[in-house]
Amino acid sequence: MAFNENSRVKIPALIHLEKLGYEYLSLKGANWDKDSNIFTNIFDSSLKRINPEATDEELSSFTKRVLGSLENDDLGKVFFEALISKSGIKLFDFDDLDNNSFNCVTELEFTKGLDSFRPDITILINGLPLVFIEVKKPNNKEGILAERSRINSRFANKNFKKIVNLTQFIIYSNNMEYDEENLTPIQGAFYSTTSYTKASFNCFREEQITFEDQKLYSGEAHEDFILKDNNLVSIKGTPEFQTNTSPLTPTNRILTSMLLRERLAFILQYGIAISNLSRRFFDRHNIILYV
Repeated sequence: MAFNENSRVKIPALIHLEKLGYEYLSLKGANWDKDSNIFTNIFDSSLKRINPEATDEELSSFTKRVLGSLENDDLGKVFFEALISKSGIKLFDFDDLDNNSFNCVTELEFTKGLDSFRPDITILINGLPLVFIEVKKPNNKEGILAERSRINSRFANKNFKKIVNLTQFIIYSNNMEYDEENLTPIQGAFYSTTSYTKASFNCFREEQITFEDQKLYSGEAHEDFILKDNNLVSIKGTPEFQTNTSPLTPTNRILTSMLLRERLAFILQYGIAISNLSRRFFDRHNIILYV
């Protein structure tokens, strides 16, 4: 049986995200706005649920203003400020996390003109594509370096501006432990925020790795659905599959560290800052979090 980055890293990551409370959505028959990759049905219903006192007219005006700001050359500053706001109409309910919608999809392609971009995994929060994940198979020495080069090229591409402005952070992993001896990191699990110029890759290390208190869910039926939807039912039950779906793999550890729902809410509020570097340019600066 052939194992590749899909079977070794991506599918186990999707299964782990389900355990973290992210419902997997199949793209077969799904509908979304191809201009922004926003799942409008989820977004509209979430916005009404989070803001029950707002009128349809108020919600429509708010949506038009905030989503219209994705065309700005501000690296998503206006959108980010609306995302973390706790007053007025809210995009995310920080007070009641269960009031939000958490989903994950795979191979959600963004196309504009002749350019296209298809992350391995996209995280949808209330229908908004706020995080994406790129995975490589282990022992692919050039994988992380090549991904860094590709992401910088995409960030600089004006056709991808909406996705860059929407994205809050990115996770990259080849499912290996960090190589502490190499000055240029070529293996491990990394994260970065977006930039119109150059992404800064960061390591994420927990002071203590414990998962007993992190409310991991279980759902074998969803596991079967993910495998079937990706035509990989045959790998279930193999020793490698059991190893790769462990919460202790490098990829699954960083997913827990950054995407556990409580942790994600904390990172959105306190882990991302936008600094005005010049009159015409904004850049995001990473704050490395140690927990």
